[in-house]
Amino acid sequence: MDYASQLEELFGLKNCSYEYNLDKKALFHAAIDSDRGRVKADGGWDEQKCFATKLGDEGPLIYYTDPGSTGRRTKDTFAASYPEFDDSIWWKKDFQKYDPTAYEALLARVVEHLNAKNAKLFVKDVYAGSDPAYALPFRFVGEYACHALFVHTMFPKDVKGVADEDGRRWTLLNVPSFKCDPERDGSNSDNALIIDMKHRIALICGPNDYCGSNKKTLFTVLNYMLPDMGFLPMHCSANVGVDGDSAILFGLSGTGKTTLSADPERNLIGDDEIGWTDSAISNFEDGCYAKLIDLNKEAEPVIAKAMSMSCTLIENVPPLKGKALADTDPQELDLTDSSLTENTRFAYGLECNPMVAAGSRGPVPKTIVLLTADAFGVLPPVSLLTPDEVMYHFVSGFTSKLAGTEVGITEPQAAFSACFGAPFMARHSSVYAELLAAKMKDADARCILLNTGWSGGAYGTGSRISIKHTRALLNAALRGDLDHVETEKHPVLNLTMPRSCPSVPDEILNPKNTWNDKDAYDAAAIKLRDMFRKNYEDKNFGNLGIKAVL
Repeated sequence: MDYASQLEELFGLKNCSYEYNLDKKALFHAAIDSDRGRVKADGGWDEQKCFATKLGDEGPLIYYTDPGSTGRRTKDTFAASYPEFDDSIWWKKDFQKYDPTAYEALLARVVEHLNAKNAKLFVKDVYAGSDPAYALPFRFVGEYACHALFVHTMFPKDVKGVADEDGRRWTLLNVPSFKCDPERDGSNSDNALIIDMKHRIALICGPNDYCGSNKKTLFTVLNYMLPDMGFLPMHCSANVGVDGDSAILFGLSGTGKTTLSADPERNLIGDDEIGWTDSAISNFEDGCYAKLIDLNKEAEPVIAKAMSMSCTLIENVPPLKGKALADTDPQELDLTDSSLTENTRFAYGLECNPMVAAGSRGPVPKTIVLLTADAFGVLPPVSLLTPDEVMYHFVSGFTSKLAGTEVGITEPQAAFSACFGAPFMARHSSVYAELLAAKMKDADARCILLNTGWSGGAYGTGSRISIKHTRALLNAALRGDLDHVETEKHPVLNLTMPRSCPSVPDEILNPKNTWNDKDAYDAAAIKLRDMFRKNYEDKNFGNLGIKAVL
């Protein structure tokens, strides 16, 4: 059965025309010609969304989302709560229940809307995952050519050896022109993102046109499905050394996950979404979706260079004042301009990176890194974790929000996100923690907690731990230098700290040494410990089998 017949059988789409599996340049021009919607809060709904720069299709496509969708709309993210899936899903405020009857009626109205307008839809067949052991055939069907270009850029193509492609295929239907009616449709607003585990459908409707919604929807699906296969989906980066020593780096935004995995001595496997099977780790994706705000081009030369490459996609970077985009070289764009959003983004293929592991895969990891950026200045620069401590700190997912980053934050605040990506974890955190512990044991892998935050005091008093020292600590762990060193226990946080590390001053390894006021350090350590304990109790981790280690 061809794709059009499959779409008619799955959805009832009858009066639509299709642009199927267009190449990047065709999608580039189609996006400029046909993608229409709102780009200003007070603007119309038929504005041009996509533009070329001075480089034409030899350079990036510039795309502007709806002003209300410059990031993921968490309050509008749901799963259809069919009874057979209800108990296995981790329901939370950013992954809510949607009544199945209301969802099915909404989907029917969306299809009726498309049939009535004789919609032209862009279809792209790719895969979620690069390893045929778990890769899901993924079909994007949507009104925007730029979304199809994004999907082509971000997901693997032509993965060989995937079993039962038609039987396992997921289909994402993305319809920005349909606006939900909360009273009629049961949505929270004029848009909704709903995952249907029963029929392997994802529906995005309404002006929810942020490119990242397509990416994170498939990540959520993989996070639900892989544990049933015995595989571990992870929100992390990964790389591999010349000797085949793979490493994975978990971390929330701002902790150094992308920066530290980009190592000139190691090949990149992926920078955001990784799967761990019985025999390998591999990238879910075929591209990178990087933040552009305040990008330092000297520090991030790969991203800077890729901004001028053919058919990459720049999202929500404003045009220069008084200069048309058609006359603008992409390197001229002001990456400090946050007038549209702080969340300016850039999608580019993995091939833009100079050092990528073959097939975006590597052997099972020997080193697991949990990254945190402690703005309280309390955590050691590096700690050696036992299996129980790994599970505890993995489900805690701790980092810090800094003063000034959000309205009302005047001092560092603790931020906890289970598994370093709670919004996308469709199952309870203990499912992923138990898989991580089992796979660590099978791989005989070490684990460290690496603090890229502050030393000598909290943010505003102390200073950020030197990236030179952080890299030295990471490299020492990767080489195994920390496996048998003399250690000491942190008296408050119960963490194991090495007493020495090559190329790192001994005195900074115990963070208390770096504070002038030792009593103030002890008080700060107790305060942070109590934050961990409160999060542990609030999330009921004890009832999920996670041992309290603090």
